[in-house]
Amino acid sequence: MTRKTSKKALREAGQGYFFMSPAIFVLTLFIIGPILYAVFLAFHKVELLGGTALNFVAWENFTRILDDQRAIIALKNTAKYVLIVVPVQTFLALVLAATLNAGLKGEKFFRIVYFLPTLTSSAVLTLIFMWMYNKNGLINHALDFLGLPTYNFLGDPDIALNAIMIMNIWATAPFFMVIYLAALQDIPDSLYEAADLDGANAIQKFFYVTVPFLRPVTSFVVIMGLIGTFQLFDQSYIFSGGSGGPDNSTLTVVLLIYQYAFKTLGTMGYAAALAFALAIIILVATLLQRKLSKEESLY
Repeated sequence: MTRKTSKKALREAGQGYFFMSPAIFVLTLFIIGPILYAVFLAFHKVELLGGTALNFVAWENFTRILDDQRAIIALKNTAKYVLIVVPVQTFLALVLAATLNAGLKGEKFFRIVYFLPTLTSSAVLTLIFMWMYNKNGLINHALDFLGLPTYNFLGDPDIALNAIMIMNIWATAPFFMVIYLAALQDIPDSLYEAADLDGANAIQKFFYVTVPFLRPVTSFVVIMGLIGTFQLFDQSYIFSGGSGGPDNSTLTVVLLIYQYAFKTLGTMGYAAALAFALAIIILVATLLQRKLSKEESLY
Protein backbone atom coordinates (compact mmCIF):
# COMPACT_ATOMS: atom_id res chain seq x y z
CA MET A 1 0.00 0.00 0.00
CA THR A 2 1.42 3.40 -1.05
CA ARG A 3 1.53 6.45 1.18
CA LYS A 4 -1.15 8.17 -0.91
CA THR A 5 -3.48 5.17 -0.67
CA SER A 6 -2.89 4.94 3.07
CA LYS A 7 -3.80 8.61 3.58
CA LYS A 8 -6.94 8.17 1.48
CA ALA A 9 -8.01 5.13 3.51
CA LEU A 10 -7.42 7.01 6.78
CA ARG A 11 -9.38 10.02 5.49
CA GLU A 12 -12.31 7.81 4.46
CA ALA A 13 -12.23 6.01 7.80
CA GLY A 14 -12.18 9.36 9.61
CA GLN A 15 -15.17 10.57 7.60
CA GLY A 16 -17.03 7.35 8.42
CA TYR A 17 -16.40 7.68 12.15
CA PHE A 18 -17.35 11.37 11.98
CA PHE A 19 -20.75 10.53 10.52
CA MET A 20 -21.20 7.73 13.05
CA SER A 21 -20.15 9.90 15.99
CA PRO A 22 -23.71 10.94 17.02
CA ALA A 23 -24.79 7.29 17.20
CA ILE A 24 -21.57 6.29 18.99
CA PHE A 25 -22.07 9.13 21.49
CA VAL A 26 -25.68 8.08 22.23
CA LEU A 27 -24.72 4.41 22.57
CA THR A 28 -21.85 5.26 24.90
CA LEU A 29 -23.89 7.66 27.02
CA PHE A 30 -27.07 5.62 27.42
CA ILE A 31 -25.99 1.96 26.97
CA ILE A 32 -22.27 1.27 27.32
CA GLY A 33 -21.73 3.87 30.05
CA PRO A 34 -24.52 2.65 32.36
CA ILE A 35 -23.42 -0.96 31.88
CA LEU A 36 -19.85 -0.18 32.88
CA TYR A 37 -21.04 1.93 35.83
CA ALA A 38 -23.31 -0.91 37.02
CA VAL A 39 -20.34 -3.30 36.90
CA PHE A 40 -18.33 -0.72 38.87
CA LEU A 41 -21.08 -0.46 41.51
CA ALA A 42 -21.24 -4.26 41.83
CA PHE A 43 -17.87 -4.19 43.57
CA HIS A 44 -18.82 -1.44 46.01
CA LYS A 45 -21.12 -0.79 48.93
CA VAL A 46 -23.17 2.24 47.93
CA GLU A 47 -24.75 4.77 50.32
CA LEU A 48 -27.04 7.20 48.51
CA LEU A 49 -28.28 9.31 51.44
CA GLY A 50 -26.26 12.39 52.42
CA GLY A 51 -24.26 12.22 49.21
CA THR A 52 -23.18 9.09 47.37
CA ALA A 53 -20.53 7.14 49.32
CA LEU A 54 -18.66 4.25 47.69
CA ASN A 55 -16.78 1.64 49.67
CA PHE A 56 -14.87 -1.00 47.73
CA VAL A 57 -15.87 -4.50 48.93
CA ALA A 58 -14.35 -6.61 46.11
CA TRP A 59 -16.35 -9.85 45.63
CA GLU A 60 -18.42 -9.50 48.80
CA ASN A 61 -21.63 -8.57 46.94
CA PHE A 62 -21.33 -11.67 44.74
CA THR A 63 -20.61 -14.09 47.58
CA ARG A 64 -23.58 -12.63 49.44
CA ILE A 65 -25.89 -13.94 46.70
CA LEU A 66 -25.14 -17.53 47.72
CA ASP A 67 -26.29 -16.84 51.29
CA ASP A 68 -29.34 -14.78 50.37
CA GLN A 69 -32.43 -17.02 50.64
CA ARG A 70 -34.63 -14.50 48.82
CA ALA A 71 -32.16 -14.43 45.93
CA ILE A 72 -32.25 -18.23 45.72
CA ILE A 73 -36.08 -18.22 45.79
CA ALA A 74 -36.16 -15.52 43.08
CA LEU A 75 -33.76 -17.54 40.92
CA LYS A 76 -35.86 -20.70 41.34
CA ASN A 77 -39.06 -18.82 40.45
CA THR A 78 -37.41 -17.26 37.41
CA ALA A 79 -35.95 -20.61 36.28
CA LYS A 80 -39.36 -22.29 36.61
CA TYR A 81 -40.96 -19.46 34.68
CA VAL A 82 -38.37 -19.67 31.88
CA LEU A 83 -38.46 -23.48 31.59
CA ILE A 84 -42.25 -23.52 31.23
CA VAL A 85 -43.08 -20.32 29.36
CA VAL A 86 -40.41 -20.41 26.63
CA PRO A 87 -41.20 -23.92 25.25
CA VAL A 88 -44.98 -23.45 25.54
CA GLN A 89 -45.09 -20.02 23.91
CA THR A 90 -42.74 -21.19 21.13
CA PHE A 91 -44.82 -24.27 20.35
CA LEU A 92 -48.10 -22.34 20.58
CA ALA A 93 -46.77 -19.61 18.27
CA LEU A 94 -45.69 -22.22 15.71
CA VAL A 95 -49.04 -24.02 15.82
CA LEU A 96 -51.00 -20.76 15.48
CA ALA A 97 -48.82 -19.65 12.56
CA ALA A 98 -49.17 -22.99 10.78
CA THR A 99 -52.94 -22.89 11.31
CA LEU A 100 -53.28 -19.38 9.90
CA ASN A 101 -51.03 -20.29 6.98
CA ALA A 102 -53.25 -23.21 5.99
CA GLY A 103 -55.67 -20.96 4.07
CA LEU A 104 -58.65 -21.25 6.40
CA LYS A 105 -61.77 -19.08 6.05
CA GLY A 106 -61.51 -15.71 7.81
CA GLU A 107 -57.73 -15.99 7.95
CA LYS A 108 -57.16 -12.20 8.00
CA PHE A 109 -59.72 -11.72 10.78
CA PHE A 110 -58.10 -14.35 12.98
CA ARG A 111 -54.64 -12.86 12.37
CA ILE A 112 -55.88 -9.55 13.76
CA VAL A 113 -57.66 -11.18 16.72
CA TYR A 114 -54.66 -13.33 17.67
CA PHE A 115 -52.30 -10.36 17.46
CA LEU A 116 -54.41 -8.03 19.65
CA PRO A 117 -52.84 -9.14 23.00
CA THR A 118 -49.42 -8.02 21.75
CA LEU A 119 -50.76 -4.50 21.13
CA THR A 120 -52.09 -4.19 24.68
CA SER A 121 -49.99 -2.44 27.32
CA SER A 122 -48.37 -4.89 29.72
CA ALA A 123 -49.69 -2.98 32.76
CA VAL A 124 -53.24 -2.83 31.37
CA LEU A 125 -53.11 -6.51 30.46
CA THR A 126 -51.98 -7.41 33.98
CA LEU A 127 -54.79 -5.38 35.55
CA ILE A 128 -57.35 -7.10 33.30
CA PHE A 129 -56.07 -10.54 34.28
CA MET A 130 -56.03 -9.53 37.96
CA TRP A 131 -59.72 -8.70 37.63
CA MET A 132 -60.31 -12.06 35.93
CA TYR A 133 -58.29 -13.89 38.60
CA ASN A 134 -60.06 -12.16 41.50
CA LYS A 135 -62.08 -14.27 43.94
CA ASN A 136 -65.22 -12.77 42.43
CA GLY A 137 -63.72 -12.47 38.96
CA LEU A 138 -64.72 -13.89 35.61
CA ILE A 139 -62.73 -17.14 35.85
CA ASN A 140 -64.06 -18.12 39.28
CA HIS A 141 -67.62 -17.25 38.19
CA ALA A 142 -67.18 -19.55 35.16
CA LEU A 143 -65.75 -22.35 37.34
CA ASP A 144 -68.60 -21.97 39.82
CA PHE A 145 -71.16 -22.03 37.01
CA LEU A 146 -69.67 -25.31 35.75
CA GLY A 147 -69.71 -26.78 39.26
CA LEU A 148 -65.91 -26.83 39.50
CA PRO A 149 -63.84 -25.65 42.51
CA THR A 150 -62.80 -22.00 42.53
CA TYR A 151 -59.28 -20.79 43.31
CA ASN A 152 -57.60 -17.88 45.03
CA PHE A 153 -55.33 -17.14 42.08
CA LEU A 154 -53.83 -13.98 43.59
CA GLY A 155 -53.41 -15.18 47.18
CA ASP A 156 -52.38 -18.84 46.85
CA PRO A 157 -48.57 -19.30 46.65
CA ASP A 158 -49.02 -22.54 44.69
CA ILE A 159 -51.04 -20.84 41.95
CA ALA A 160 -49.89 -17.21 41.74
CA LEU A 161 -46.82 -17.77 39.53
CA ASN A 162 -48.75 -20.18 37.29
CA ALA A 163 -51.39 -17.47 36.81
CA ILE A 164 -48.68 -15.07 35.61
CA MET A 165 -47.31 -17.75 33.26
CA ILE A 166 -50.72 -18.27 31.61
CA MET A 167 -51.12 -14.54 31.11
CA ASN A 168 -47.66 -14.13 29.57
CA ILE A 169 -48.00 -17.10 27.25
CA TRP A 170 -51.31 -15.70 26.02
CA ALA A 171 -49.77 -12.25 25.52
CA THR A 172 -46.40 -13.13 23.95
CA ALA A 173 -47.20 -16.11 21.72
CA PRO A 174 -48.97 -13.91 19.09
CA PHE A 175 -45.83 -11.80 18.64
CA PHE A 176 -43.73 -14.87 17.83
CA MET A 177 -46.60 -16.19 15.73
CA VAL A 178 -46.15 -13.25 13.34
CA ILE A 179 -42.43 -14.09 13.01
CA TYR A 180 -43.25 -17.71 12.22
CA LEU A 181 -45.99 -16.65 9.82
CA ALA A 182 -43.52 -14.56 7.82
CA ALA A 183 -41.04 -17.46 7.74
CA LEU A 184 -43.72 -19.91 6.57
CA GLN A 185 -44.22 -17.82 3.43
CA ASP A 186 -40.64 -18.68 2.37
CA ILE A 187 -41.04 -22.46 2.48
CA PRO A 188 -41.06 -23.70 -1.15
CA ASP A 189 -44.29 -25.41 -2.23
CA SER A 190 -42.16 -28.02 -3.96
CA LEU A 191 -41.21 -29.48 -0.56
CA TYR A 192 -44.86 -30.08 0.31
CA GLU A 193 -45.54 -31.45 -3.17
CA ALA A 194 -42.68 -33.92 -2.75
CA ALA A 195 -44.08 -34.92 0.64
CA ASP A 196 -47.51 -35.48 -0.97
CA LEU A 197 -45.93 -37.76 -3.55
CA ASP A 198 -44.34 -39.75 -0.72
CA GLY A 199 -47.76 -40.17 0.88
CA ALA A 200 -47.17 -37.89 3.90
CA ASN A 201 -50.21 -36.66 5.80
CA ALA A 202 -50.66 -33.17 7.28
CA ILE A 203 -49.05 -34.03 10.63
CA GLN A 204 -46.04 -35.70 8.96
CA LYS A 205 -45.55 -32.68 6.67
CA PHE A 206 -45.66 -30.40 9.71
CA PHE A 207 -42.99 -32.31 11.66
CA TYR A 208 -40.76 -33.42 8.77
CA VAL A 209 -40.99 -30.40 6.44
CA THR A 210 -42.23 -27.31 8.27
CA VAL A 211 -40.43 -27.70 11.62
CA PRO A 212 -36.95 -28.51 10.17
CA PHE A 213 -37.17 -25.64 7.67
CA LEU A 214 -38.06 -23.20 10.46
CA ARG A 215 -35.16 -24.26 12.73
CA PRO A 216 -33.22 -20.95 12.37
CA VAL A 217 -36.38 -18.98 13.14
CA THR A 218 -37.10 -21.21 16.12
CA SER A 219 -33.60 -20.54 17.41
CA PHE A 220 -34.24 -16.79 17.19
CA VAL A 221 -37.65 -17.11 18.88
CA VAL A 222 -36.21 -19.18 21.73
CA ILE A 223 -33.35 -16.72 22.30
CA MET A 224 -35.76 -13.76 22.37
CA GLY A 225 -38.03 -15.74 24.68
CA LEU A 226 -35.15 -16.52 27.04
CA ILE A 227 -34.11 -12.89 27.27
CA GLY A 228 -37.68 -11.69 27.81
CA THR A 229 -38.64 -14.28 30.42
CA PHE A 230 -35.47 -13.84 32.46
CA GLN A 231 -36.35 -10.14 32.68
CA LEU A 232 -39.87 -10.62 34.04
CA PHE A 233 -40.69 -7.63 36.25
CA ASP A 234 -43.80 -5.56 35.60
CA GLN A 235 -46.38 -8.35 35.79
CA SER A 236 -44.86 -9.73 38.98
CA TYR A 237 -44.64 -6.22 40.48
CA ILE A 238 -48.28 -5.37 39.72
CA PHE A 239 -49.61 -8.78 40.78
CA SER A 240 -47.92 -8.61 44.17
CA GLY A 241 -47.92 -4.86 44.76
CA GLY A 242 -44.13 -4.89 44.54
CA SER A 243 -43.64 -7.46 47.33
CA GLY A 244 -43.18 -10.62 45.25
CA GLY A 245 -45.87 -12.33 47.32
CA PRO A 246 -47.77 -14.23 48.36
CA ASP A 247 -44.96 -15.88 50.32
CA ASN A 248 -42.34 -14.87 47.68
CA SER A 249 -44.08 -17.07 45.11
CA THR A 250 -43.99 -14.36 42.41
CA LEU A 251 -40.60 -12.95 43.36
CA THR A 252 -38.33 -12.79 40.31
CA VAL A 253 -34.68 -11.81 40.02
CA VAL A 254 -35.44 -8.45 38.38
CA LEU A 255 -38.07 -7.61 41.00
CA LEU A 256 -35.56 -8.49 43.73
CA ILE A 257 -32.99 -6.22 42.06
CA TYR A 258 -35.53 -3.39 42.12
CA GLN A 259 -36.28 -3.99 45.81
CA TYR A 260 -32.62 -3.96 46.81
CA ALA A 261 -31.82 -0.96 44.60
CA PHE A 262 -34.68 1.35 45.56
CA LYS A 263 -36.44 -0.07 48.64
CA THR A 264 -33.55 -1.03 50.92
CA LEU A 265 -30.88 1.37 52.11
CA GLY A 266 -27.24 0.62 51.37
CA THR A 267 -27.85 -2.26 48.96
CA MET A 268 -27.50 -0.53 45.59
CA GLY A 269 -24.13 -2.24 45.05
CA TYR A 270 -25.63 -5.62 45.91
CA ALA A 271 -28.48 -4.95 43.45
CA ALA A 272 -25.88 -4.17 40.77
CA ALA A 273 -24.13 -7.47 41.55
CA LEU A 274 -27.44 -9.31 41.15
CA ALA A 275 -28.04 -7.56 37.83
CA PHE A 276 -24.55 -8.48 36.63
CA ALA A 277 -25.07 -12.12 37.68
CA LEU A 278 -28.42 -12.18 35.84
CA ALA A 279 -26.75 -10.81 32.70
CA ILE A 280 -24.16 -13.63 32.88
CA ILE A 281 -26.93 -16.23 33.31
CA ILE A 282 -28.80 -14.87 30.27
CA LEU A 283 -25.58 -14.84 28.23
CA VAL A 284 -24.75 -18.45 29.16
CA ALA A 285 -28.32 -19.64 28.46
CA THR A 286 -28.28 -17.89 25.07
CA LEU A 287 -24.90 -19.36 24.10
CA LEU A 288 -26.01 -22.85 25.14
CA GLN A 289 -29.18 -22.53 23.09
CA ARG A 290 -27.21 -21.38 20.05
CA LYS A 291 -24.75 -24.25 20.44
CA LEU A 292 -27.57 -26.81 20.71
CA SER A 293 -29.38 -25.37 17.69
CA LYS A 294 -26.18 -25.57 15.62
CA GLU A 295 -25.65 -29.19 16.66
CA GLU A 296 -29.24 -30.02 15.69
CA SER A 297 -28.79 -28.39 12.29
CA LEU A 298 -26.13 -30.96 11.40
CA TYR A 299 -28.70 -33.74 11.22
